Amino acid sequence: MDAATLSELRKPRAYPAVSVLMPTERRAPRRRQDPIRLRNLLAEARRRLHSDPRVDPDVADEVMHNLERAAAAADPAHAEGLALFAAPGGEHHAFAVDQPVDQRVIVDTTFATRDLIAASTRTSRYWLLALSDHETRLWDGRGGELTEVVRHGFPATPEPVDEERVGRQSPRGLHDGDERHRQYLREIVARLEAVLVRDRRPVVVAGVVRRQALFDELAGTRVTVAGRIDGSHETTPPSTLARLARPVLDAYEDLREVAVLAELETARRLHRYAAGLDEVVRLVEEGRGEHLIVERGYYAPAVRSGEELVPFEGVPGVLRGADVVDDVVDNVIETTLEYGGEVTFVSDGFLVDHDRIALVTRF
Repeated sequence: MDAATLSELRKPRAYPAVSVLMPTERRAPRRRQDPIRLRNLLAEARRRLHSDPRVDPDVADEVMHNLERAAAAADPAHAEGLALFAAPGGEHHAFAVDQPVDQRVIVDTTFATRDLIAASTRTSRYWLLALSDHETRLWDGRGGELTEVVRHGFPATPEPVDEERVGRQSPRGLHDGDERHRQYLREIVARLEAVLVRDRRPVVVAGVVRRQALFDELAGTRVTVAGRIDGSHETTPPSTLARLARPVLDAYEDLREVAVLAELETARRLHRYAAGLDEVVRLVEEGRGEHLIVERGYYAPAVRSGEELVPFEGVPGVLRGADVVDDVVDNVIETTLEYGGEVTFVSDGFLVDHDRIALVTRF
């Protein structure tokens, strides 16, 4: 999912905007439980809409019709989670999520996009670049599956060799063969950067060590390299490449989480740190959030009291009433992004010393 789609989904809607999040099973026989789970969640959404005094019965029926259209369009067979959104005016969306989601129904003035945001920032989505002197290939990595990219100049092949020039030296002392490979990799870097402009993800680089070194020199800091797979992989099957990439990505994710803790400690020393939902909510709504770090499984319903939100312990849906916000953590995530901040999701329990949510402030 690209940033433009996420941005559009985060915009406020007319009440009620309904979000249905559901974990899915990829393998039989447990996969047969998915339709039953989905019917139960749709029934819960219907009950909530028709019991809400703010929702006209005709509007409730319309939104449910939109939600059922989203459910009919969903294809959970190759995903770990499903996100369905519906709102008045015929709006409906269905998305497969490349990571597990917690089951819940949320009714608010915005869609619950945190799982989509988390999936877009995790290394379950990555690019794999298989460097080769003959044909460099780019793969779209999503979870354990790789799909070859056949656009944006990929696969890339070098210019034909001019046999008369082989062995000559350039004015810089480089043999023409070396210069030809340098130019070839320079073009690959340019094509990869064009892909990253549209969809920035970490990159796993596969190839022999000398080509990886030259790639690093030419790419510099413009490409986020998650890790490397050594060796020639021009003809390696995608299933094997995905298996080789998994430990590389796991190590990258571990390093990212450790780096987050170091960033929080630095922010604390600079007095640009906040932790706990009450303080984080206030600072984010003031537009001061530079980097929000939150545990993936942290949810908190809240009640509006005047201009303030009062959080409560529990899962979305436990509180009912006109002033209830199903998940204030989701609101904080969306507000941080609206003000141009960054959001990082970490494992549950990782922020035990930071009350499960922490913020690096701009000032």
